[in-house]
Formats: sequence, C-alpha cells, structure tokens
Amino acid sequence: MREIIFDTETTGLDAREDRIIEIGGVELVNRFPTGRTFHRFINPQGRGIHAEALAVHGISEAQLVGQPTFGEISADFLEFIDGAKLVAHNAGFDVAFVNAELARLGHLSVEPGRVVDTLMLARRKHPMGPNSLDALCRRYGIDNSRRTKHGALLDSELLAEVYIELVGGKQAALGLEIIVEPAPGAVQVEGVAIIIEARPRPLSPRLTSDELAAHAAMIAEIGEKAIWNRVGSA
Repeated sequence: MREIIFDTETTGLDAREDRIIEIGGVELVNRFPTGRTFHRFINPQGRGIHAEALAVHGISEAQLVGQPTFGEISADFLEFIDGAKLVAHNAGFDVAFVNAELARLGHLSVEPGRVVDTLMLARRKHPMGPNSLDALCRRYGIDNSRRTKHGALLDSELLAEVYIELVGGKQAALGLEIIVEPAPGAVQVEGVAIIIEARPRPLSPRLTSDELAAHAAMIAEIGEKAIWNRVGSA
C-alpha cells in the first residue's frame, strides 16, 4: 500500500484566489517511509503573500523570485502522487488548493476517496484534543524542535510519524513469516503456522489432596445428578 503524506504553504486562506508557494511530500509503503520525498518552492505568479500567512510560514515574496510556477512542477508532482492515497492534516485545506491549481491547468481534481485527513483521525482517537500537529507530536513523543515555522516538507515528515502512530504505531505494519508447508501438528491461523508441541513433562497438579477430597465429598453429597460425574466419565 502506497501513501503520500503531503503539506502545502500558501499565500493566504482562499483557494479560489490564493496560490500554493511550497509543497512537500513523503512516501510511505505499507506504513513505512521509503526515503523518497518531493519538495518544491513555487512562484505564485504575482499573487502577494498575506501578512498572516507570512507569519506562519516565513516565506517571503523575494524568496520565490525565480522559482518555478505550479504548472512547471505539476508533471513531477502528479507522477509522485500517482496511484497513492493522499494523507494530510486538515486535508480539506490542502486538497482545495491542489485542486484549484490543477483546475487552472485543465487537470482532473484529486478525488475525495483518495484522501485521508489525519485531523479527523486524531479527533476520533483523542476527542478531548488538542489535535494540532505540534500537540500530536508532543502526545507521541515526536521531536518537533526544528519546527519554528511551518514548512511543507518538514511538516510532512512530522505528520508521517504522527500518522503511523494514529493508525496503530509501528506494529501496524509488523509482518509475520508465513510457513508455506507447516510441520506435523501445526495449526493454521490466518496464514501463520503455530507449532504445537507436547510438553516434555506434564505440569504439576495445582490442587492439593485436601482440595480434591473436599471436591469428591461435595460430588457425593449431590449424588448421581452431579454434572461432575459426566465430566469425569468423558
């Protein structure tokens, strides 16, 4: 199973008017990072950066001079996410911006069925919150000390660790070796062969002689209808 954890930084909050200025992604296969990433700064083509957005990500207009447009990086981005589930924190925001950029180029939108929102996962798992990325890093003991500002690639890397914890931790992808030809006496349990061997010595009885005598007396008092008579004979 291939998944892309991704994040965007933008000029503002309105996907209809504002533009993506940074996009980053991390590839997971079977919930493990492969080491393959995607990261681009993007020229917003004359769209100014709102002061509120600048305070969050710290990316200035001067830093984006000479960077490629979204159209120039779109083929690489689409290739990177091709066939994968897309995972983002507050995914509606990021997907809206990606879809707006794709629509301007005449590309198909990202289908909702491909998208996993880690904010929704976190709210279900931790309904009392808080569930920001920083709060989830603290909850799961993930080092986010480098995150002095939002950054698309760094946030994707942190979110990948958070996501793995949200869906069950690193044991979620634990694989067990399958024995194709189980040994005699093996029992098949969901494709895993469990070998059942006889004990070298029987276990010592846990009941004392006094307890056994008391139990026998109780059965004798009940008489022939005592269920223990049937169990004993079986």
